[in-house]
Amino acid sequence: MNLNKALIGEMQHEAASTRKMLERVPNDKLGWKPHEKSMTLGKLATHVSDLPNWTGFTINADELDLASGAFKPFLATSTVELLKHHDESVAGAIAALESVTNEQLMEMWTLRMGDHVIFTMPKVQVLRNMVFSHMVHHRGQLSVYLRMLDVPVPGMYGPSADDAR
Repeated sequence: MNLNKALIGEMQHEAASTRKMLERVPNDKLGWKPHEKSMTLGKLATHVSDLPNWTGFTINADELDLASGAFKPFLATSTVELLKHHDESVAGAIAALESVTNEQLMEMWTLRMGDHVIFTMPKVQVLRNMVFSHMVHHRGQLSVYLRMLDVPVPGMYGPSADDAR
């Protein structure tokens, strides 16, 4: 079995759950943050919507140097823009996964900041840790932000307290 098929299925499943969460982000609260050290709701939601893009960064290159300035984070200015970016990110991720081979997934990938190597690991591990798990982690944070704003939180792996009847 090609690993890419399993990764595509997982991306589709997690992306659908993520989209449900992003749909709830209120336009008028994008600048809100729960603590001075926290990201704003808009920045966090944008980060969640952008994480699938790391799939292509991982598959199509052997490293990403954050000091190079090549990575330009996107910042959504509305919920509509956020959802559009998420959908485009997911489509790009699936396109990248469709053609990757098991051998390519076992190649090493490095994240660095100039001369400082943050990590080097197989591409499949980067996808699982820095894309999928990272997306789920920040989606969990996003659910807390929404709860604090009294926005009904959708269920991810079953019903939420707001879905329960």
